[in-house]
Amino acid sequence: MRLKSLVVAMAAVASLTPVMAQAQAEENPWMLRVRAVDLLFQNGQSNGDGSLNALGLGVQTANVKAKNQWIPEFDITYFFTKNIAAELVLTWPQQVNITAGPGNTNVGKVTALPPSLLAQYHFTDLGAFKPYVGLGVNYTIFGNRANFPGLGNSVTVNQSSVGVVGQIGMDYMFDKNWGMNVDLKYATMSTDVKTVAGGTNLGTLTLNPWMPAVGVTYKF
Repeated sequence: MRLKSLVVAMAAVASLTPVMAQAQAEENPWMLRVRAVDLLFQNGQSNGDGSLNALGLGVQTANVKAKNQWIPEFDITYFFTKNIAAELVLTWPQQVNITAGPGNTNVGKVTALPPSLLAQYHFTDLGAFKPYVGLGVNYTIFGNRANFPGLGNSVTVNQSSVGVVGQIGMDYMFDKNWGMNVDLKYATMSTDVKTVAGGTNLGTLTLNPWMPAVGVTYKF
């Protein structure tokens, strides 16, 4: 009787093994994406203790702007459940050109490294379509911060910026591993413009980019 019970139990486990393996494959927790992102800065500015309009450097500094550009993006997503995930969005330091005046004269450039971490909810019951929403934090590190020859190299910007980032997007999965991604993010991002000598706050440059993107998804 014991031998018969053991055989029945082993047969039951054997019959469940393929089902469990299939479920585990379908619920693989890791996802990678590579995207091309159109960085669309929503430029704005406000004056501080000094004035962005009163530098006296031979250029009218009103209308200071960061120039829009395309950047590469790489992200890693981990699924805690089939619906709840966390996404880390990465790139490498990108050159951001700064313009000023009514003619948008290029006055210098900084580098920006803008990683983001988001919590996401994925809608997984729509077949190959996998829409999602996300909310998180953007932390931008600015480098090469005093490289403004058009302003006499007399100004600099903050070292970093912390803001909120929101996201909506969709994966279309061709199979259990490969898919196409469309994504839209909005981040609050700003930096103070200061004089190199004395650190007088001339004003705040608000960037707040929209980031539409398209890319490739790999789930494993």
